[in-house]
Formats: sequence, structure tokens, C-alpha cells
Amino acid sequence: MTAEPLSRKSQALLLSLLTSLFFLNMMSRVVLAPLLPVIEQDLGLSHSISGSLFMMIALGYATGLFISGFVSSRLTHRRTIVISAVACGCAFGLIVAGQTLWIIRLGLVFLGVVTGIYLPSGITMITSSFHSANWGKAIAFHELAPALSFICAPLVVEILLPVTRWQGILALIGGTSIVLGLVFFRMAPGGDFAGEAPSPGNIRILAGKPAFWIMTSLFALAIGASLGVYSMMPVYLVAERGIDRGAANTLIGFSRIPLLVMGLVAGWLSDRIGPKPMIGFAILFIGIMTILLGILPGGWVIPAVFLQPLLTVCFFPAGFTILSRIVPPNVRNLSISIATMIGYMIGAGIVPTILV
Repeated sequence: MTAEPLSRKSQALLLSLLTSLFFLNMMSRVVLAPLLPVIEQDLGLSHSISGSLFMMIALGYATGLFISGFVSSRLTHRRTIVISAVACGCAFGLIVAGQTLWIIRLGLVFLGVVTGIYLPSGITMITSSFHSANWGKAIAFHELAPALSFICAPLVVEILLPVTRWQGILALIGGTSIVLGLVFFRMAPGGDFAGEAPSPGNIRILAGKPAFWIMTSLFALAIGASLGVYSMMPVYLVAERGIDRGAANTLIGFSRIPLLVMGLVAGWLSDRIGPKPMIGFAILFIGIMTILLGILPGGWVIPAVFLQPLLTVCFFPAGFTILSRIVPPNVRNLSISIATMIGYMIGAGIVPTILV
């Protein structure tokens, strides 16, 4: 079952609430990166062990993406999003209260699961509430959330660390997620229809489409170049490039500011020139810049830090648009969940682990 497009006023409210929730969803997963040097020192962790913490989130996130269809098929997309936001706050409560590394790991897996069930329902609510001609722009606005979280995470960490420990920062993010989830429950229009749970029949529909597997591979590359590289960037700049932690986090935060403009431009271009040319150019540029980030000597690494993520936001609006178009509407949420699940496991789980 799908829904009819909403009125403009309802579309604006829904998109604003979804983008705010997606911002906290992403913030919950990326804030670990700027906190990592402090957590390493506080818990006495090695780089390899701290890098494996991202694998815990990735394992949970992949699981959440896979089960999202089961959850939304029983609870509707709207309620799935509310549960994701509230449970995210509970996951941070477990991590903050954790006294051992294994409890923290368990909390990170749980965090991944509950944040993972959001995206398929969020994208499905957007594509069901907007006309297809505006999908690129609507999804691009929604994709401002990751770019904004990449900016805010390191800056918030540097602002709050002098007045609280890393546990206090996580508690603040978790509490905000709970509050916003309840606001969404009371105010959000639409989304009162069920998703599609994975079944042998609809999985065969996806498995039989070569375009789906091509997009899944491209998602893995894009997530690895964005979130995977970002996750280990603070440790890389501090340990390998000799940059002060505060300066490294500030540099990383400011380097993501241009992504806000690029995200809006990407949505307009995706609807204007088509998503395929957008994806091809973005992947080529990202690949070249990622290579340069690792091989440029001395101070040349600073321009590379700014250029490497510049077009990462251009991929996702076009990618989600193609995923939504190549499958029937009833398996749209499933195509997003499976493609993102595989891409996230590789890009956000394996990539940070091998970069240590």
C-alpha cells in the first residue's frame, strides 16, 4: 500500500521533521569519530580496538536495515520512525551506563539496530508524499542531515568536552532524540501505511535486477568514502599527521560546511540532468580525492580534507532516486534497506576497520 502526495504545507512539515530526525540518527553514529581519541585514552584502547567499535555499529545498522521491513509491515512507517528515535536515546543510556568495554559494544550494536530501521521508512514516506518529479529535491533536502551531522559532531564535541565527559555528550544526544521522536509522533502527517517485509518472492524481484546490484556496489563505495573515511579521520590526522586533536576536529567540521550547499545543488542537478550522470561524476571525483588524501605530503593534506567529501552528498539523492525507480512501489522500502545494508556493512564497517 502507498499514500497519495500531501499538500505543500504538510510536505514542508513532514520533510522538516524527517530531516531533523535523520540529523540526530546520523549524529548518533558519527559522534563516536571525534570522541574516539578521548575514548581511547579514557578506556586505554588501541587504535585497532577503537576502530572495531565502528564495526559494532555497522553490524547493528545492517541488522536494523534488514529487519526494518518486518517492523514497518507490522507497525506502519510512521510508528517505525518514532520507535527508532526513542530507542536511540535508550541505546545511549546503555552506553553511558556501561562499565565495561563489552557493555559499550553491546550498546553500540543496539544503537546500530534501532537507527537502522529509520532510513527505509523515512525515504518511503518522502517518495509517497511527494510527486516523483520532485523526489531528487526532497531527498536532497533530507540528505542535508548527514552533511550537517558531519559538521556539528566534531564542533559539538570540542565545545562540550571542557564542561562534561564524553558520556555526557552521548546522554545529551540521546535525550534530544527521544524528545524529537515524541514530537514527530504528535505532529507528523502521513506514513500511516505498512511497509513490505522481506520474503522469498520480493527478494527474488530485487535479485533478478542487475541494476539493483550495480547500485548496491556504488552505495558501498560512496558510504566507504564518506562515513568510512570520516570515522577514522580524527585518529588519522592526530596519530599520523601530528595535528592537535582540537585542531583536527575543528578542521573536519569546517570541511563539511560546503556539503550543505552541494547537497541542495545535487538535488536540483539530479532532477535536471538525471541521476546517472550525477552518480558517475561524483564517484570518479570521490575516488581521486580519497587517494590524494592518503598520499599528499605535509600541509597539502588540509586541502584534501576539504575536497575529499565535497561530492559525497551528490551521490545519495541520485542513488535513492534510482533505487526508488527501478523497483515496484511495494518493494521500494526493501530495495533501500538491502542496498544500504550491504553498502553500510562494507563502507562503514569494513573500511574503518582496515584503515587503522
